[in-house]
Amino acid sequence: MSNSTQHLYGTPAPQPTSTDTHPSDPSSAPSNIHLTSHNQYKTPRLLPSHLSPNPLIQFNQWLASALSPAEGTPLVKEPEAMTLSTSLSHGIPSSRIVLLKTVDSRGFIFFTNYNSRKSRELSANPYASLAFYWREISRSVRVVGRVEKVSREESVEYFRTRPRGSQIGAWASEQSTEVGEETLEERVEKTEKRWEGTEVECPEHWGGWRVLPFEVEFWSGQPSRLHDRFRYTRPEGSDGEWTVKRLSP
Repeated sequence: MSNSTQHLYGTPAPQPTSTDTHPSDPSSAPSNIHLTSHNQYKTPRLLPSHLSPNPLIQFNQWLASALSPAEGTPLVKEPEAMTLSTSLSHGIPSSRIVLLKTVDSRGFIFFTNYNSRKSRELSANPYASLAFYWREISRSVRVVGRVEKVSREESVEYFRTRPRGSQIGAWASEQSTEVGEETLEERVEKTEKRWEGTEVECPEHWGGWRVLPFEVEFWSGQPSRLHDRFRYTRPEGSDGEWTVKRLSP
């Protein structure tokens, strides 16, 4: 696994192409939306012989191909974007999009404010699921696992690679709390003055989470909804071999 680690620092996000800066009129929105389209997926078959015994290596293979597609293969925009789902201790879920930053031999790493809603929920109920959807190539990956905080050294190492504006924002924003219309701008200005002329240090309340998977599913779209699906499982906390089974679409 040592040669398969992906470091995703600095991947640019797609930018809007529209020059219209005016917000849409809420009164023009329909009261109901009913979708009747039926997209047909067609990707190369995913067969047992194509799979690595280790889902992290298999993920790296798919992610590498999404980041650097072969000639004739569509470019996946921001493939590191993933849905992170957490829940309260009594089961109420919440989901949001975050960015994957590292895949190591143990799991999937993202960084955030440790006082945010997601972090509070992960502290109360240390399990999470991830979902990647790469529309351009009709592939998806689903991950379920236990979470742990990464080391302080790992958080500081990544924080130093962030743009200075993002470093300032990590200090200025009390993530997930209510904020006044001009309060954030005032906090940013105050924080910029605090760190003027010096390197911005990594806040103690900011760092990484690692999702340690015990279930990983790979999905490859096929015509007539007869998709290829393979699920890797092993007991939570185990370092043993993974069991791989095909799932019905």
